[in-house]
Amino acid sequence: QVQLVESGGGLVQTGGSLRLSCAASGRTFSTYAMGWFRQATGREREFVGDISWSGHMTDYSDSVKGRFTISRDNAKNTVYLQMNSLKPEDTAVYYCAAKRGFGSTDYGSYDYWGQGTQVTVSS
Repeated sequence: QVQLVESGGGLVQTGGSLRLSCAASGRTFSTYAMGWFRQATGREREFVGDISWSGHMTDYSDSVKGRFTISRDNAKNTVYLQMNSLKPEDTAVYYCAAKRGFGSTDYGSYDYWGQGTQVTVSS
């Protein structure tokens, strides 16, 4: 069992930055690939990016590539989402998720989810 808790969300102006954290419980965190997803009001949950269990491989959606960076610290059981050059269209609830094996863009393939943290980008 893995429990995930996101933090770091808030209100930021266009062009600003935020760093989200996702703290995981459990001794097996380092064996899970981690994903970040987001869901804006009235829209489906969408893939933001993922990172392999080792941290050596990452993948991003086209909408955030070059602006967002995912990293992880397995010693701290934490994964991060650094968001730069934020845009109003990045406004959403951001979720981290864990799955065994490789990361995936399919949110249905993830086993564990955090409660989400709100990110609001003002224009």
